[in-house]
Amino acid sequence: MITVLSMVVHHLLLFWIPNHQRDGKDIIRKPLSSSIFESFLLVTSPISSAQLNCNSSCGDLTIPYPFGIGTGCFRDGFEITCQISNTTTNKQYTATLAGTTIPVLNLSLEVAEVQVQLPIGWQFYNKSGVEASYSAEVNFNPKSIYRISNTHNLLVVIGCNTLGYIESQRDRNGVYSYDYYTGCVSFCNNSNSIIDGSCSGVGCCQVTIPSGLSDNLITFSDYSHTGLLSFSRCDYSFLVDKDWFKFGKLNLTMSTNTSVPMWLNWAIRDNNNCTEAQKRPESYGCRSTNSECYDSVNGPGYLCKCLEGYQGISAGTVILFVILSVIFMYQKRKIQRELQGRDTFVKELQSERETLFKRNEGLILYEQLAKRKVETMNFFTEEELETITENFAMVIGHGGQGMVYKGCLEDNREVAVKKCIVDNEMIKEGFINELVILSQINHNNIVRLLGCCLQRDVPMLVYEYIPYGTLSSFLHEKQSDISLEIRLQICTHSAKALAHLHSETVQQILHGDVKSTNILLGDKCMAKVSDFGISRFLPKDKTQVTNNPKGTFGYVDPEFVESGRLTPKSDVYSFGVVIIELFTRKEARYKDGDNELKLSLADQFRLTTRQNNAVAMFDPKIATEENQKLLVKVAKIAEKCLRLTGEERPTMAKVAEDLKGLETELEAMRDETCDDS
Repeated sequence: MITVLSMVVHHLLLFWIPNHQRDGKDIIRKPLSSSIFESFLLVTSPISSAQLNCNSSCGDLTIPYPFGIGTGCFRDGFEITCQISNTTTNKQYTATLAGTTIPVLNLSLEVAEVQVQLPIGWQFYNKSGVEASYSAEVNFNPKSIYRISNTHNLLVVIGCNTLGYIESQRDRNGVYSYDYYTGCVSFCNNSNSIIDGSCSGVGCCQVTIPSGLSDNLITFSDYSHTGLLSFSRCDYSFLVDKDWFKFGKLNLTMSTNTSVPMWLNWAIRDNNNCTEAQKRPESYGCRSTNSECYDSVNGPGYLCKCLEGYQGISAGTVILFVILSVIFMYQKRKIQRELQGRDTFVKELQSERETLFKRNEGLILYEQLAKRKVETMNFFTEEELETITENFAMVIGHGGQGMVYKGCLEDNREVAVKKCIVDNEMIKEGFINELVILSQINHNNIVRLLGCCLQRDVPMLVYEYIPYGTLSSFLHEKQSDISLEIRLQICTHSAKALAHLHSETVQQILHGDVKSTNILLGDKCMAKVSDFGISRFLPKDKTQVTNNPKGTFGYVDPEFVESGRLTPKSDVYSFGVVIIELFTRKEARYKDGDNELKLSLADQFRLTTRQNNAVAMFDPKIATEENQKLLVKVAKIAEKCLRLTGEERPTMAKVAEDLKGLETELEAMRDETCDDS
């Protein structure tokens, strides 16, 4: 493996020469040759890869290969369509399974799952019997790559005197028309017999489903609804994410246009298993020597999985030493190149590169750049950053590690340049750590790293400019009112960013310092999580143990402080503090009245929660009567995040999903108010 990688490094460095100069200075550095990257992808990707100019996201949704948008960007059957619509405030992105109107909510390579939104089946009654019905059959599987997840979904039937069942996999040779039938019966004597939260046969029933289902044809059997029409005129049935659905009496009168989330398992299904697929190398998907094939657990087919150590960065320090050393040497030799000529320069640079490679054993950096599928990072000289920032004239932020200056690129893009002002190893490590992590993230709610300067002992980092400062400043330094809608939006955006770090990146990332000063606000209050100086990569389902827990007092997880065990639930706790901070406008450590002793916001919130009065802490400007029910739900989410035992806290993905649901609920509530008026 090292031999193959060293050959690729040789070619990468050989062609890494500036190709655009102005006034003797290298102003813009173009990405590495695409042909080099394409050949490299054959070595590093677990599945044979798409073209390099493919869109890697649709709005907030990351689209990893074998999925893709546009010709040449996806494996057959895995096409995603991205629809963009303009609203009064911003652009709305909707990803759908190609050729359908079915929205895609989540995509995962790690567990080979896709979350979609599907319509429900229903049957409507009047005094004469069945008036209308809908089977909810949609053709989401034209290439047969999907199977309905039997581990994440349930079949739910809602109604009184109702038999609902699903039919799947048409069979022309069997006794019955389909291979699979499964369903349940729901009865009720009257409306009083129905209990909110109970789906056990009275008004609602649910049943697990077998593996192998490839479609979702809903069928009802007719029973008399005489005497039930006043409270149950419609029967419903649907497949749904079991963690999402909770039955309530209101479900008996749902709109027939309702749709619900459901999980699908995907696989490469042009062969029944790995053994068959490997006999056909022309179509075999697991091309990389760093991947292995394993059989699908839901239906025929196979999946590709990276070997241990190739899921993400496996040696962050090596990466940075390689890049720092190579770029530094390149800059150092610029004058020598002009004096001695290109051939001599390339020969010397190549010799030094070979020494570095032997010492550090690594092309890990280039492997990561090839896998990222985002724009290649720009490398700036110190002189260029002096020009961009007008000699570091405008300070827009500062902290214990460094100063942040505003600048402007030649294309008029505004940027923020972070420059270290203290020379110590810990702060150097923080800058390098942030460079490694942010170079691999592409998400709308995470601040974007545009490039860096490596001519100093500590890198200078160049970010997109976020105009409206920190969430902390927005909450505690400004006196203007903040609407409930804006607070929920900021919460949801931040939660999406953390959920992406925890569950949607190749290797799990823990932020480690979630707080309001590390959330920036852009146009229309779009939240962007920032500051990854103490963040860490973490293998899935692992923890990191440290004898020196880091974080910010008031936000840091008490379980982490006590045990030294850093887990994704540590970020969840810190985010719980941010939620309360947003809805109370109190700082994580705050003074109450004339009391000089600062109180812990998290502790005070837990106290009021035990007294069943958590909403009393919320900002009176939003704690109105019409908002009470929704604020109780916000408090419940925060209470779960702030539980002292990590195992009892939800995942960030669940928090993001719940907050998005509250956004939708608030929007519907406001629309209803407008309609009434």
